[in-house]
Amino acid sequence: MNSYASFSNNAAATGFRMIALAIVLALCTVTLAPSAWGQDAAPPASGDSTEGGSASSAGMGAAAGLSTLLYLPLKAAFAIGGGIVGGLAYAFSGGNENAAKSIWTTSMYGTYIITPDHLRGDKPIRFLGVAEPDAPAQATAPAMEPMEPVR
Repeated sequence: MNSYASFSNNAAATGFRMIALAIVLALCTVTLAPSAWGQDAAPPASGDSTEGGSASSAGMGAAAGLSTLLYLPLKAAFAIGGGIVGGLAYAFSGGNENAAKSIWTTSMYGTYIITPDHLRGDKPIRFLGVAEPDAPAQATAPAMEPMEPVR
């Protein structure tokens, strides 16, 4: 009898966790979706509208939302881990900011939300971040001045 009671308590706790998870996901959807719908999209370059009105665009939006629900937690965990590892690299390299930035850039930059453009292939999905281009690369060796002839 005692093992049955512990099993029923464990099952109740698991059921409670599943209900709590469903409530949290529903609240996130309810609070985030209206703000996304309220944003004005830039008009497409061509005369054809790719937003709204058709079943395929609704399907792409739903697929993008579902993809984001699966992708975002993984990307966020990777970014948090990269932030921690980058901080450790900074500390153990004696304050070398370039060592930390290379880790931070790779882990924290990139795509966090999947959009229909990503699913269509119009925009790349970048799990690993790419550094923003800085000033043009300088030559590694300085230019040599012409030598004067020996007299």
